[in-house]
Amino acid sequence: MTKPTISITALAPSDIETHLGDLTKVLRDSVLDGAAISFMETLTDAEAQSFWQSDVRSGVESGSRLLFGAFVDGRLVGTVQLVVSMPPNQPHRAEISKMVVHPESRRLGLGKALMTAALAAAERANKTLVTLDTRTGDVSEALYRSVGFEQAGVIPDFAYDPDGQTRHATTYMYRYL
Repeated sequence: MTKPTISITALAPSDIETHLGDLTKVLRDSVLDGAAISFMETLTDAEAQSFWQSDVRSGVESGSRLLFGAFVDGRLVGTVQLVVSMPPNQPHRAEISKMVVHPESRRLGLGKALMTAALAAAERANKTLVTLDTRTGDVSEALYRSVGFEQAGVIPDFAYDPDGQTRHATTYMYRYL
């Protein structure tokens, strides 16, 4: 079996349109697989496309957020966002948002590679603190710890799982650069 070619790339606003089908698939399939990334399992293709084309694209265009894509053999299968525009009293901080890898592409090191790219970009942007939140006990929590994040605290009953039936706790984490 041939080893897949993996690359991590910073995506420009125009790349969102170019890879819209893959971005939509990554988001929808991950949510349907139970990923707690703010969406419910009733997420439609149109809603997912709107998220990428409106919410994310406007942030990338304005420079308030950076978007990184993980590619396996040229196909986009994962993303992470780094929010670099913070309130005036937090210019030293950035935030990780929507770290997601398609269920069929997990366990290839893509999550760690995406996080490494985002942290390097935060450092280049002169950020000294990066924060994030994740569903408590999720596999992503171990990933974040592996790249140096520490737990700040846990909020119980923070959000519903994508099935809309169960509320889960959220763990807030941070990492100094």
